[in-house]
Amino acid sequence: MIALSLAEIAAVVGGQTYDIPDPALQVTGPVVRDSREVESGSLFVAFVGERVDGHDYAGAVIAAGAAAVLASRPVGVPAIVVDDVQTALGALARHVVERLGATLVALTGSAGKTSTKDLIAQVLRSKAPTVFTPGSLNNEIGLPLTALSATEETKFLVLEMGARGVGHIRYLTELTPPRIGLVLNVGTAHIGEFGGREQIAQAKGELVESLPEDGAAILNADDPLVRAMASRTKARVILFGESDEADVRAENVRLTESGQPSFSLRTPSGCSDVTMRLYGEHHVSNALAAAAVAHELGMSADEIARALSDAGSLSRWRMEVTERPDGVTVVNDAYNANPESMRAALRALAAMGKGRRTWAVLGQMAELGDEALAEHDAVGRLAVRLNVGKLVAVGGREASWLQLGAYNEGSWGEESVHVSDAQAAVDLLRSELRPGDVVLVKASRSVGLERVALALLADGTEGEVSAR
Repeated sequence: MIALSLAEIAAVVGGQTYDIPDPALQVTGPVVRDSREVESGSLFVAFVGERVDGHDYAGAVIAAGAAAVLASRPVGVPAIVVDDVQTALGALARHVVERLGATLVALTGSAGKTSTKDLIAQVLRSKAPTVFTPGSLNNEIGLPLTALSATEETKFLVLEMGARGVGHIRYLTELTPPRIGLVLNVGTAHIGEFGGREQIAQAKGELVESLPEDGAAILNADDPLVRAMASRTKARVILFGESDEADVRAENVRLTESGQPSFSLRTPSGCSDVTMRLYGEHHVSNALAAAAVAHELGMSADEIARALSDAGSLSRWRMEVTERPDGVTVVNDAYNANPESMRAALRALAAMGKGRRTWAVLGQMAELGDEALAEHDAVGRLAVRLNVGKLVAVGGREASWLQLGAYNEGSWGEESVHVSDAQAAVDLLRSELRPGDVVLVKASRSVGLERVALALLADGTEGEVSAR
């Protein structure tokens, strides 16, 4: 964070200082909510959770070098006490962002947010110092913490914004007002909470409504619900996609033998070829979104193409491809899942597995509401249509719908199977995998299917780990 005195912070957040011998003392370290992340000069934010109360760690964080605690009650050590810690954290983030002068890029969408954010960050940091959301910390706590990690040297601040209802993104843009806003797509992730795709579009479009007149709204030309958001912004609109009408588009899209996308990138400043290190054709759209942001910020087509071709995966368990010594390839995409990302992962598996036996180890897609049965059934059927070698559906009722969809589509019989849990999936795979097989592992985060991937990878070394 930029250096601020405790007195300045108290004034910004409307707090009272307690047990602070020197209000001029500056916070020079990171702002953190996890006591294990405290460094010298940190500000520790004491949240009260369901199981842990951050106030209980106040003494320990001061002993570890924190300058003070942002708290909702006095804690017997240097503290700034406020009525609501979350509101205070947001106010501090807003103050710091306004002081920085960095260009703030915000993005949202139903699928691909984190992968696209990682691509944008890697492209932009080839040009200038860039701070970006780690992992998927895209909510009302993670977003301000990311913004507060920027320093005086930061030129670009890239923030992922998530939403579980109308008004959420509007709130986040008030904390960290963007100049560039990117909307990737409107899908069915969290549709059970929103109530329908139109409501999702309403929520996602709050991002472009927040943009200033001298800003840029970057919209997916291939998604009608996103493209329609052009009418909801004062900012200049830039379209990306494979449509001929897109300002930034891909031509001659193809996949390498290993399933990595290759295409010609066309921007208003020129054309250049890209071959990505990531896997799956769905990354073409993500790359175009990143390219549109970079073009808006003055990078040439050649610079963008070079950075995209060099970019890798920065966030764990998202299409992580690892080949074991015996030739079995494990694709760990178990961080999360929704119908759009599940279909993209299956298509990537089909492309990677040409001439090889493929396995799709899939679990529940959460928060689909009344659409859950139809969406799970459709994913199971898609596995058949893509000629996946064997579907292993893992878990309870929703997983059984995956298996039933596959069975009804192709009368697969033993080529699709429903197992109770991660350990049962590992046991099955250990008994049936052959050298050269390709295994995709994917489900919503709550299922924890990364345990299957980690167990299979451990089998490829000298030891084994339990999937439990």
